[in-house]
Amino acid sequence: MTRPPTAAQRRVIDAADPLTGRLRGTDAQLAALVKRGLAFRHPRPPHEHFLTPAGHRVRETPAEEPVEAPAPAESGVFAARVGGAEPAESTPARLREVHGAWQGLLELRRMTNPGGARDRPCAWERAHLVRAAALALEAAGHRPATGDDGAGYRVRATPQPEAVAVHQPDVGALRACAATLEEAGWQVSEHTEPRDRTHYVLASPRRA
Repeated sequence: MTRPPTAAQRRVIDAADPLTGRLRGTDAQLAALVKRGLAFRHPRPPHEHFLTPAGHRVRETPAEEPVEAPAPAESGVFAARVGGAEPAESTPARLREVHGAWQGLLELRRMTNPGGARDRPCAWERAHLVRAAALALEAAGHRPATGDDGAGYRVRATPQPEAVAVHQPDVGALRACAATLEEAGWQVSEHTEPRDRTHYVLASPRRA
């Protein structure tokens, strides 16, 4: 069982940028989080501090619960639409949020990928596969499924390491989703369910 962070460390973690994980705090607070493996100091100037995947898990976990049992994102925090129960209205405010989140993710790629590469997923995306793939799709204008509505994409976790499944009843729209993910730096392949012959796409973050 991981020792929970102190109240002061928890406040710094909770105040981190919800997408990039960028931290603000005193030098001592940030150094303590780095020592515990919850943050890292970027090697290039201005040497910002960011949450590690372990730090993101702490941030997404209510303080009274163990960090091994992450909780859903708090209300009010941006989350990409994975398709299902969420509303799908593309209001101007939502479009601005999605655009800002995608630009923030590209900047996180630049700051954390070797060589500043923006054309392939970063560690945050590999730690949040479903949310990362959904953000790429929503930012490109694809429509998520809502409730019992069969239309639209649905991004789901799979038993395979570093892979998500993208479902979309319209084959043409499914292949458009695959093209978007491929352009965003994911490896994609199309598959068919043996039981009902429906098509789906498997997507994994490309490393090089």
